[in-house]
Amino acid sequence: MLAPIIIAIDGYSSCGKSTLAKQLAKELQFKYIDTGAMYRALTLYLLQNQIDIHHPAMVAAALTQIGISFGLDTQTQEQFTLLNGENVEHEIRVNPRVASAVSIVSAQTEIRKFLVKQQQAFGISKGIVMDGRDIGTVVFPQAELKLFITAEPNIRAQRRLIELKEMEQNTTFEEVLANLQKRDLMDTTRADSPLLKATDAIEIDNSNLSREDQLTKVLNLVKSLNKPAQ
Repeated sequence: MLAPIIIAIDGYSSCGKSTLAKQLAKELQFKYIDTGAMYRALTLYLLQNQIDIHHPAMVAAALTQIGISFGLDTQTQEQFTLLNGENVEHEIRVNPRVASAVSIVSAQTEIRKFLVKQQQAFGISKGIVMDGRDIGTVVFPQAELKLFITAEPNIRAQRRLIELKEMEQNTTFEEVLANLQKRDLMDTTRADSPLLKATDAIEIDNSNLSREDQLTKVLNLVKSLNKPAQ
């Protein structure tokens, strides 16, 4: 049996970080924490309650009203996101307003402090896989395994377009690519916890990797550094 460790996965939007994290958690029987869903759920709350996302003081005041947790569908074994007890998994994935606003919201210091504190609490007992943009640099700089996932922009946009089409969202490749490029710029240039590759992170470009090949590669990394529990 593998000893519980923290696996931190960072990288650009639509690189398949969440898919990899879910696969790893299932294979290793670890807990999976989707930090992107946390930021999306918080963004959804602000939009639903007509709180000006460009007004940090108003946003900060709203944080005491926001509760974010995760549930598990017992039939599909799929995790879903709860916002104040309500399942908002579908809404945070397909709502274009959430997609457009989440980078603005996640750049705010008070929001990052609020969610990072919750994220760190999830890792107290270890045995978790967490993906996001500052997991290996800010949330868990002590993580035993840090990964930085990347892929060519056009490939990322095509993958995201397929996902949106499957959700019956009417959009174009050009619109998806433009949104990804905008998010990349905001994520890498924000003042608080910008997207960076941790100095000790292992970079994986999955442009030409299948999901199965990527999973095998990472599982081998886990096994190479993980020692059996005593």
